[in-house]
Amino acid sequence: MITDPIADMLTRIRNAIMVKKEFVNVNYSKLCENIVKILKEQGFIKNYKTSFEGKKGVITIYLKYNEDKEPVIHEIRRVSKPGLRKYINVKSIRPYKSGIGIRILSTNKGVLTDKDAKEKNVGGEILCEIW
Repeated sequence: MITDPIADMLTRIRNAIMVKKEFVNVNYSKLCENIVKILKEQGFIKNYKTSFEGKKGVITIYLKYNEDKEPVIHEIRRVSKPGLRKYINVKSIRPYKSGIGIRILSTNKGVLTDKDAKEKNVGGEILCEIW
């Protein structure tokens, strides 16, 4: 049983990028789907689709590469872990990697990017950082 589905998803994406896979399958959870949706909106992945077999769900993530076959995602890492949660208030939100990257936050208004959280004037738990 997976204790941290977000870390598992990020690790699968990182490993698939290292071997230049076209797509990767991850276990479905609503939170993972929201994170993948943000990755799609921000242009870090081509697309994704969800499929269900009974109660089990799978998210297929189609990875994005540039013309030189270099991955669009340079680094993707989990920040807040089950054993050590990391929170940020709205006043502390700053652009990540000078605005090149994003932080994904879990807020009381849903899963948002750091920029969207700042606009909505909410802080929250930092789930991951991508650039």
